[in-house]
Amino acid sequence: MDVLIEPLQYAFMQRSLVIAILVGLVCALVGSYLMVQRLALLGDAISHSVLPGLAIAFLLGFNIFVGAFIAGILSTVIITWIRTRSPIKEDAAMGIVFSAFFALGITLITVIQKDNKIDLNHFLFGNILGVTASDVRDTAIIAIVVVLSVILLYKELLFYSFDPSGARAAGLPVDFLNFGLMVLIALTVVASLKAVGVILVLSLLITPGATAYLLVPRLHQVMMLGAGISIFSSISGMYLSYYYNLPSGPAIVLVVSGLFALAILLSPSQGVLTHRRRKKPEIQ
Repeated sequence: MDVLIEPLQYAFMQRSLVIAILVGLVCALVGSYLMVQRLALLGDAISHSVLPGLAIAFLLGFNIFVGAFIAGILSTVIITWIRTRSPIKEDAAMGIVFSAFFALGITLITVIQKDNKIDLNHFLFGNILGVTASDVRDTAIIAIVVVLSVILLYKELLFYSFDPSGARAAGLPVDFLNFGLMVLIALTVVASLKAVGVILVLSLLITPGATAYLLVPRLHQVMMLGAGISIFSSISGMYLSYYYNLPSGPAIVLVVSGLFALAILLSPSQGVLTHRRRKKPEIQ
C-alpha cells in the first residue's frame, strides 16, 4: 500500500496523475473513431502539425495550447483542400502536410532555443512531471469539452464512421461531423502535449482502442474498455517513472504497448496463441 501512497505525497505527482487520467480518457474516446475509420495517419498528421503553432504562440507570448490548436485545425483544412482540389489522395496529402508542419515546427523551436536559451524539447517527448496547476485546469476543460461532444454526438458519429454515404443520404451534416471530429482530434492532441509529447501521442490515440478491439465487439464497448486501458497505462507509467527514474511519456507508451501485445497473443476470441485464424471481426 505504501508503494501506491508514497508518490501522492508530492504535489507534482498529484498534478501529473490527474493529467494522466484525463489524457488517457480523451485519447481512448477520440482514438476509437480514428481506428474505426482507418485514419490513424490523420492523428499522426495533426499531432505533428501542432508544433509550429505552439512555437509561434510562445514567441508571441500567447497561450501555447491555443497556438497548437489553431495549427492543428489549419493542417486539417489544408489536407482537405489538397484532397478536394487536386488528384492527390488523402494519405499522400496527410504525409505532405504533417511533414511540412513538423519541419517548420522543429525549425522554429531550434531558433527560439538559440535566442532564449530554454529547452522546448519537452513538447516533442512530453514532460508530465513538470505540469502546473494551470496546465491541469486547461487539460480538464479540454477533457470536459471532448467527453461531452462524444456523448452528445455519439449516434451521429457512429453512423458517419461506418457509413458516410448513408449518413449523407439520411440528411446528417456529414461535413460538420467530419470537421467536428477533426476539432476533437486537435483538442485531444493539445491536451496530450505535456503528457507524452507530439511524437508519442499517436500511441495513446490508437493503441488503447486497438487493444480493446481485440477483446470486445461493439464500438461503445471499445471506447469504454479502451478508456480503462488508457487510464491504467497512464497511471502505471507514472508510477514506473517515479520508482525507476524513467521518462514518463515513453513509460506510459510502453505499458499500453505491452497490454496490446498481451491482447493480440492471448485474447479469448482473437488471440494468436488462443485461437485459430478466422475472419477478422467488424466493430459494430
